[in-house]
Amino acid sequence: MQRNFESNVQYIKYLVNKAVAKRFFEGHLYHTDESLREIAEEIIPGPKALFRCCIYKERHIIEDRVRLVMEPTKDNRVINVLDSACDECPIDRFVVTEACRGCLGHKCQEVCPRNAITIVNHRSYINQELCIECGRCKQVCPFNAISEVKRPCIRACSVGAVKMDENRKAMIDHEKCISCGACIYQCPFGAIVDKSFVIDVLNMIKNSWNNTSYHVYAVVAPAVSSQFPGVSTQQVYAGIMQLGFRDVVEAAIGADMVSAFEAKELAETVEEKGWKTSSCCPAFVDYVEKNYPQFVDHVSTAVSPMVAIARAIKAKDPKARVVFIGPCTAKKVEMKREAIKDAVDIVITFEELLAIFDAREIELEQLEPYSAGEASSFGRNFARTGGVTESVVRTIETAGLGVEVKPVRCNGIEECIKAMKMASFGKLDANFIEGMACKHGCTGGAASLLHDAKGIEMINRYSKTSQSDNPMDILATYPIDHVDMERMSHEE
Repeated sequence: MQRNFESNVQYIKYLVNKAVAKRFFEGHLYHTDESLREIAEEIIPGPKALFRCCIYKERHIIEDRVRLVMEPTKDNRVINVLDSACDECPIDRFVVTEACRGCLGHKCQEVCPRNAITIVNHRSYINQELCIECGRCKQVCPFNAISEVKRPCIRACSVGAVKMDENRKAMIDHEKCISCGACIYQCPFGAIVDKSFVIDVLNMIKNSWNNTSYHVYAVVAPAVSSQFPGVSTQQVYAGIMQLGFRDVVEAAIGADMVSAFEAKELAETVEEKGWKTSSCCPAFVDYVEKNYPQFVDHVSTAVSPMVAIARAIKAKDPKARVVFIGPCTAKKVEMKREAIKDAVDIVITFEELLAIFDAREIELEQLEPYSAGEASSFGRNFARTGGVTESVVRTIETAGLGVEVKPVRCNGIEECIKAMKMASFGKLDANFIEGMACKHGCTGGAASLLHDAKGIEMINRYSKTSQSDNPMDILATYPIDHVDMERMSHEE
């Protein structure tokens, strides 16, 4: 099948993951400089450079990318900067434009706390060596003559976790980072990368000896229905089975389990707390814990759908190992959290899955559909903004819990920030915050193959194929009474 990619950055990531996976399947993946060089030369054959100044620079970066896939960092940090790929964007944040009229007031000069602004030939001039990028000059200029330009990675990070080091390279402040991956998606040079678990998942499948020593299950996020146009979602499940998994299970079933838990919890606690938030998005939960620790008890105690269904699988099959496949980089952090690390063993993304499919030469459109269980339409709609709220409301109505839900549906981390600010000021006109860090919800996740808003319609269409529109129906197969549905905060 012809592949279309949103950018060359996404394409390069695909080529690297595919090359590594292909050599793994062929049995000649070696951790040597020569092997790294061979892969780099295969991806960048030359003689002309494709993206950088020369093929040698390009190949060096490819080698570093391959090394990170083959030898991921040992710590639990998922979002990291690939120094060799960072362009050290030569951007001065505040610059005086031609619109400067050389006014008599010189307000820009007067407000500058570092005396970085001088008047040259009746026009303002900013000494970038002194400028601390506070923005006061821009705020007071009566002609809007001072422009502001941010590096793409810094502009993408709404929580202020991306900064510049002394060499103008990007750096991540992990005390602020919520691992949402927005900087990964927006960096035009692909210099910010998420930790790869491609080799881990391939080794897990291989070492299971055809699922005899242990059983490897794939749990797939409902956003998958928006990621592989031209084939059915069930054909994607069939492709995953071709990789050697024992079974594939919809994470949307876990979403139904979470809906039941959150609905009951909301009904029992909202009068006391005043308002509650969802807990399915790990980036949003991380944001609250790092920025509003005083409101952690307002976050639902429910685990995410990923953890819920993984625990349900392991409750049924003690020999189970679980691999989560989705669009989310923050899930790679969530699986390591002390209180829930028993649930999911490995997380890979849709980007990584596509590369593995093609390395194994699996033609999805030729496969017979495979069922991954049956979730409700509401569980499948967890993949888009508003889906969590709709499911919780539906469950409350079905169970007759008698609480009116007044929701705020946050479409992206900026709206989450706004909602939490309103709550902290006591001005939140709602009793339920649906926190989704990515625009459009999970279908807009940083590691999605497609970020088009049409993905929402694709998810809606897929949800309509469900046999039930009642999340409570799913509990007959996966009863939450036998699953630990609670998570713990960052206290560990």
